[in-house]
Amino acid sequence: MSDWQNDASRDLMSLGGRLALLTHGEGSHVWDDAGTRYLDFLGGIAVNCLGHAHPVFVDAVSRQAATLAHISNYFASPAQLELAARLKRLAGTGEQGRVFLTNSGTEANETAIKLARLHGTLPVQGRETGRTTILVLDGAFHGRTMGALSLTPKPIYRDPFQPAVPDVRTVQHSIESLEAAFDDTVAAIFIEPIQGEAGVVELPDGFLQRARELATAHDALLILDEVQTGSGRTGEWFAFQRFGVVPDAVTLAKSIGAGFPLGALVTFGTASDLFYPGTHNSTFGGNPLASAVANAVLGHIEDEDLLANVNVRGAELRAGVEGLPLVTGTRGAGLLIGITLSHPVAAAVREAAHSRGLIINAPTEDAIRIAPAYTIGDAEVAEFLDLFGQALGAVASTLTPTETPA
Repeated sequence: MSDWQNDASRDLMSLGGRLALLTHGEGSHVWDDAGTRYLDFLGGIAVNCLGHAHPVFVDAVSRQAATLAHISNYFASPAQLELAARLKRLAGTGEQGRVFLTNSGTEANETAIKLARLHGTLPVQGRETGRTTILVLDGAFHGRTMGALSLTPKPIYRDPFQPAVPDVRTVQHSIESLEAAFDDTVAAIFIEPIQGEAGVVELPDGFLQRARELATAHDALLILDEVQTGSGRTGEWFAFQRFGVVPDAVTLAKSIGAGFPLGALVTFGTASDLFYPGTHNSTFGGNPLASAVANAVLGHIEDEDLLANVNVRGAELRAGVEGLPLVTGTRGAGLLIGITLSHPVAAAVREAAHSRGLIINAPTEDAIRIAPAYTIGDAEVAEFLDLFGQALGAVASTLTPTETPA
């Protein structure tokens, strides 16, 4: 065990393995303490949308840190107001929309849970108040704090912390299951348009549209978790814009700050009127430093039309992995891509890739997730396909003849 691993074992909580001690990065590459260079195609788990040490990011941090970094929630800042207006415009909320800024995706989802609870207390003609049921999808991941964890059905995450927040009901990935789940006790349904932690799993055709119809019919909120898919990751500013659906609220984080901790809840229509003073707030949420960075990042994505590059490079990557050993297909959109494998060897592929200088993720036994920077070009695509192909070939060569795909 190296010195840094000894230090980590001694001083950090044992909550997961650490693959390397990274010291610096530039663009789509990072280096460890031994000088080994890695191609980063995980992007801090769909966070580093401009790569590492991008001049726009560095300049925004430096400029704002030199003037005003934190002021608490008793005050507003120009950067905060600019960011709120920008998010409303990009999401298409109209004038009635509102924004609450947080420090992370799980905090944004906690805020959304409270929004659902408030909505459930409203009187509805012909029904009793006190609607507390929240619907979530099988395979969902909404965070690790107690409220968000209660909306995350995966037993390995949730079971050690039972009892969870009550009145959460799981829906399977079918329109029939969705229709059966709705009744007059439902206050909201939470949906990830693409489930990243489940292996980049897409919804069935028409599922999101039907969820919108049912939520409206039952006076429930449609809340979309776009923590991974938002801020341009799928080639649109928000994944819901791909489906022609308007939610009541959407949560986001990750790419919004390109590496600076930041999240948000954006509301539409009457959902914007549910919170009132005293029901929620955050000391650090929307501080001037985080807001200034997000404005610079989102502005750069818009000015440079990086969403077009997200779509072009995503298509190139999906086409490029076809025919590689063990690969059976791809899922996702833009630069949130799941690569499905013929065997449950995703962890071995991840390790083989890491040993060759490629950072990827294995969210399930038979799927690889990649979420590179929006700025990747020909060189990064070619390097990825070369290294990933090597990793796949190495793992495929270890399978017995009966295990190897025909």
